[in-house]
Amino acid sequence: MPEYALYLLIAAGPIFGVFMWWEWRSQRKVSAPESAQYTLADTASNLTLAGTFELVQDLWYVLLIPIYQWFYQFRITTIETTFLSFLVLLVLHDFLYYWSHRAHHRIRLLWAIHVTHHSSPRYNLSTALRQNITYPLVATWIIWLPLVLAGFDPITVIFVVAVNLFYQFFVHTQMVEKLGALEWIFNTPSHHRVHHGRNPQYIDRNYGGIFIVWDRLFGTFTPEEEAVDYGITHPVNTHNPVTLIFHEWVATLRDVLGKGLTRKERLDYLIKPPGWKPDP
Repeated sequence: MPEYALYLLIAAGPIFGVFMWWEWRSQRKVSAPESAQYTLADTASNLTLAGTFELVQDLWYVLLIPIYQWFYQFRITTIETTFLSFLVLLVLHDFLYYWSHRAHHRIRLLWAIHVTHHSSPRYNLSTALRQNITYPLVATWIIWLPLVLAGFDPITVIFVVAVNLFYQFFVHTQMVEKLGALEWIFNTPSHHRVHHGRNPQYIDRNYGGIFIVWDRLFGTFTPEEEAVDYGITHPVNTHNPVTLIFHEWVATLRDVLGKGLTRKERLDYLIKPPGWKPDP
């Protein structure tokens, strides 16, 4: 692994810890909304989910590197890693991330994984760490494969995936207001607050990772206007990490195995949006 990738992995934990401490301290000096405030139960749950996810993710990356390197031999060309090519890779990856993220909201099989991240009624920097260990169960790694086949170095591709996630940590806050002209290009705390809202007009909006331009181009952008009501439409009401990881998997399996369904209806429960039901 290149030194820059190793440095990011080592630095991420302490950096996140410092900024969560800053946010917590800042909330004590202003009238932060209740949904922004840290509680012991919610924060402990987020950190537990983060720890298990990080362990599984690191093991998965170890397995993924040789898979990408095998596909790399079939690349169209060889793209040397330079500052310019890195920026191009960053933009291309974010474009693919937009579609991957959108799919995680519109395909129930993927939503069963992603719902964990949205399940808290609170929204602060620790919410960014609220992740699900079952991500490797579905082949989301395929979405980045075109970058490897195009000729980008597999290690650099995986590093850019990590950079995108690193950036997104900082948009999970209510302590930063709108950022002027930057709001037109970048995913900001304001844009991502909308993404975590369960207000009807905010559901399934603002999918961008680093950039918000994809949402503007493909019709999924909504600005932050009314106060955001955080969480999911059917709250889980628990801090148990096991339940938070598997509750939607259990609900999906229950629907798929329901009585009197056709094979197509069982498949539709997996590939159609959350909330889909067969016609009576």
